[in-house]
Amino acid sequence: EEDELENPLNSAVVHVQPDGELEAPLMLHDDEEDEHTHHSQRNPWLRAFILGANDGLVSVASLMLGVGGGSEDLQFMRLAALAAWIGGALSMALGEYVSVAGQFDAEMADIQKERDTQDAGPEARAHELDELTMIYVNRGLSQQLSRQVAEELTRVDVIRAHARDELGIDLDVLANPWEAASVSCVAFSAGAAMPLLAGWFISDHYTRIFAVLGVSTFGLLLFGFLGAWLGGARDKLVVGSARVLLGGLVAMGATYGLGSVFKTATDN
Repeated sequence: EEDELENPLNSAVVHVQPDGELEAPLMLHDDEEDEHTHHSQRNPWLRAFILGANDGLVSVASLMLGVGGGSEDLQFMRLAALAAWIGGALSMALGEYVSVAGQFDAEMADIQKERDTQDAGPEARAHELDELTMIYVNRGLSQQLSRQVAEELTRVDVIRAHARDELGIDLDVLANPWEAASVSCVAFSAGAAMPLLAGWFISDHYTRIFAVLGVSTFGLLLFGFLGAWLGGARDKLVVGSARVLLGGLVAMGATYGLGSVFKTATDN
């Protein structure tokens, strides 16, 4: 009876004959759907975008309501909204850039270390092959099959094999700091636009407050729903939406209350 081994280099299945020989892998073509794709691996950038948009909405709406609680001046609220949007979007973008750039530098340093080890001579390469073999042994393969897999993958692309299976680095999806910064900035801005536009053109104070609160409530429910749906928690859509809504309402309520206390203190 044949055993099957997933080829870590691609979406393929390698058939292992009883004598230990590897057959040519059965490849999955680009137009074939992988039935084992999990929710945690799907749409990661879209989920990150929704989280960033939620941050933008809560940050800007909270500051607008805080200022609205302390002053009825429309210009003050507009200024607060703009400051929260620009400051928050740039802060998110810069934070993501610094974080992901550090991750990228660490990944490249580890990859270069592997290259240096491979260039150090036959003894070092033999040691690295033993390490790769033990990785597959620890994953449940036999010693003989682990050695065979390690030798095959080393022959195909030794750096890719060690980067993926020893370091956990996929050379095809290295960290991209500029991409991460751009997504964070756009996501925050998309969320911030909802309360900002809701209150920008309304001159009446209380109508403006309720407009910002209403639009923000809708946005929080929407982001909570989408986050749960994309995460595969289809049976917890209501819970996910309510959780996001509750957190946002607490933040907005706290800042509005603080603004109201400040207004009362200054009036007295």
